[in-house]
Amino acid sequence: MANQSDPDYDPAVSTQHGPDPLSSDPFHSKLSPVADMVAGVYLTSICVLSLLGNGMVLTQCLMRKRKLKPAEIITVNLAISDFCLSVVGKPFSAASSFAHEWLFGGAGCRWYGFTGFFFGCGSLGTLTTVSFERYLKICHLAYSTWVRRRHAFLCVLAVWLYAAFWATMPLLGWGSYAPEPFGTSCTLDWWLAQSSAAGRSFVLCMLLFCLLLPAAAILFAYARIVGAVRRSARDLAHFERRARGGGGGGGGGGVALELRITKVAMMICAGFLLAWIPYAVVSVWSAFGAPDSVPVAVSMVPTMFAKSAAMYNPLIYQLLSRRGTGAHCCRCRKARGTLRRPRFSSSSHVSEAQGEGGRASNVARGAASGVPLIGGGYAVSGDVTPVTSPVSC
Repeated sequence: MANQSDPDYDPAVSTQHGPDPLSSDPFHSKLSPVADMVAGVYLTSICVLSLLGNGMVLTQCLMRKRKLKPAEIITVNLAISDFCLSVVGKPFSAASSFAHEWLFGGAGCRWYGFTGFFFGCGSLGTLTTVSFERYLKICHLAYSTWVRRRHAFLCVLAVWLYAAFWATMPLLGWGSYAPEPFGTSCTLDWWLAQSSAAGRSFVLCMLLFCLLLPAAAILFAYARIVGAVRRSARDLAHFERRARGGGGGGGGGGVALELRITKVAMMICAGFLLAWIPYAVVSVWSAFGAPDSVPVAVSMVPTMFAKSAAMYNPLIYQLLSRRGTGAHCCRCRKARGTLRRPRFSSSSHVSEAQGEGGRASNVARGAASGVPLIGGGYAVSGDVTPVTSPVSC
């Protein structure tokens, strides 16, 4: 147990990992100086890359803030979360790794644990919101049309209130923040599960409400999206082929745009879950396994891996956005030529698609009736000129 005469002692910060303390000084590194140096370089690198990548995303969105769609507003919130986490979190652990000890005492440990959990929970909540928005957009066209910017802002507010609630609980006495086993970082005190019923309830609630339920919602949403896209692919392809044959250009630009946005969201969610699930597994192992059953080196690797999530989100976004830009602009240039062609009615083409392919998909039916397509582009009905995509090229 930490010495209460130590000026760095803080009773709000747990320094007891299970029944037996890991060390008389929980803030001293349990790694070798070389390992700490490697960790410091790694943390500094991902901090710089995260600041640059997320800063670039935020700058681009700020330049067109009045034109941001609901899905983009939610994505901006993810970039804000990752950017803030890199500003207020990673410099602490990087500096401590270089110094071979936690430099900021009990109060700094509590601050670091709070900000890390607050922004981490905010990121997962944002990804859950993104997956739900994509689910409505792809699988339930009728419900997706009412989603407006104000709804996106309300969702963002709800995400941060949810994150603030759970991150504040350890500061109010239900649970606590504690040093990691390797000593140069702080996190939720998972080891409380072995000391009291209140500690076990805290750990179980954190796992349920801040990891398992959001992850299950994300997996459910994207599983339904993949199923809907597979069921719709044949009908949609036939409709677009018939629409192009009639000279209207179809709605393929809008559909392709929305499917690309969905692909970006799916990859970011998958990356986030892959980064954090190993950390969650080790945390549960530490909480409910034998005391000190997790080797220090084993506890460090998933922690370092989880901290990289803020770095590659903007890389995924930029990579897939650039892959889609060239093809999308080619479609737009081709569509400009089709705007000079006579208008057409798509009712006959839709009838053929329904006859040959059975029940048309939600996407094809939405396009046939002239309602907004998945991406906001409009299909042709009567004398309405077709619009391939809401994005200008």
